[in-house]
Amino acid sequence: MPTSVHAMKTAETAAIPGQKQYLTRGAGAYRRASLALFLSGFSTFSLLYCVQPLLPIFSQQFSVSPAESSLSLSLSTGFLAVAIVCAAAVSEGLGRRSLMSISLVGAALLTITTAFAPNWHLLLVIRALQGLILGGVPAVAMAYLAEEIDPRGLGATMGFYVGGTAFGGMSGRVLTGIFAEYLTWRPALFLIGAIGLAAAIGFIALLPPSRNFVRRPGFDPRFHLRAWLGHLKNPALPLLFAIAFLAMGSFVTIYNYAGFRLVEPPYDLNQTELGLIFTVYLFGIGASSIGGLLGDRIGHFSVLLFGLALTAAGSALTLAASLPVIIFGITVLTTGFFMSHSIASGLVGKLAHGTKGHASSLYMLAYYVGSSLMGSAGGWFFAVEGWAAVVIFTLAMLALAFASACFAQHLARRKA
Repeated sequence: MPTSVHAMKTAETAAIPGQKQYLTRGAGAYRRASLALFLSGFSTFSLLYCVQPLLPIFSQQFSVSPAESSLSLSLSTGFLAVAIVCAAAVSEGLGRRSLMSISLVGAALLTITTAFAPNWHLLLVIRALQGLILGGVPAVAMAYLAEEIDPRGLGATMGFYVGGTAFGGMSGRVLTGIFAEYLTWRPALFLIGAIGLAAAIGFIALLPPSRNFVRRPGFDPRFHLRAWLGHLKNPALPLLFAIAFLAMGSFVTIYNYAGFRLVEPPYDLNQTELGLIFTVYLFGIGASSIGGLLGDRIGHFSVLLFGLALTAAGSALTLAASLPVIIFGITVLTTGFFMSHSIASGLVGKLAHGTKGHASSLYMLAYYVGSSLMGSAGGWFFAVEGWAAVVIFTLAMLALAFASACFAQHLARRKA
């Protein structure tokens, strides 16, 4: 009986003509894709958030106000939100893998360039361009996974990707702060950019080529508009987009204003101690992967509802006066949020009918708009009524997210 290399690869893909060739759990290509997407999440979010601990330094170095210094982050996230919508359309012609590779390498090189920015305005221009080019990763990564991974293992892989984003968000903040303390901010950004470039190279080397993606040459605005409108007409998808908006808004609100509370008496934490709170992102990494695995086994909506409830419980725990309880609450909130996000983002790929990149782009657009709008709105509640008002605001958002998840589950079951 003859043997061949192709026969040995049947565990990785289904080679039957006319059928989709998925990457299946346990195969080498599946593991390479999972690791590659972890690296893409790590690189994207470490490069995006690396300037956050540098905002006070920028304010002093360039003689700008704290609000102006925050533009180095808000411009990146703002342009990222816009770019995510366009990225899905571009990837239909350029290809998922190609667009993600260009985005990761370009963003890493721009971060290295930022280290040499001679003035404040040029630094802001570079950061805005970085957000624009990074938009090629988040939505397209979700679409790649939804198209290439066996649906039975999609939750675990999506969780691994979201875990990479959590690890990147933590590393970008913590490592940049450490590097800046000992080397100043310019070498710090150079090193973060170099780490991001290494991750991009690893991504390119590991990610298997697309098997189920069909390239659509040219650019037809009507096609893309129909695709976006089609997803909005799918009853369950707008509910998942609402969950992204509300859950991310509540998560960012807690993180944005907890520091203002904890630097004041009776806590009096310094900047280093505040920075260490970001290490609870490690729980988000584990929660993303565990949530994905549980979703594949016991049901994605069940895990989504549990994650949202856990996020609400963590938010409520921060009302305590005890510092250890507050930190524990932030840990619980982080765990629940990343579990919810990994499940909700995976459900978008499962429930979307065709043009999955467009569906993912709408999810990520809601995700970042929620971060921007709700994160800022939380500041008004904090200024007017203090921390209790912030927690009530986040709990109200999470209650709406929970109701949206329940309704989406009902629609999915009825359709099934």
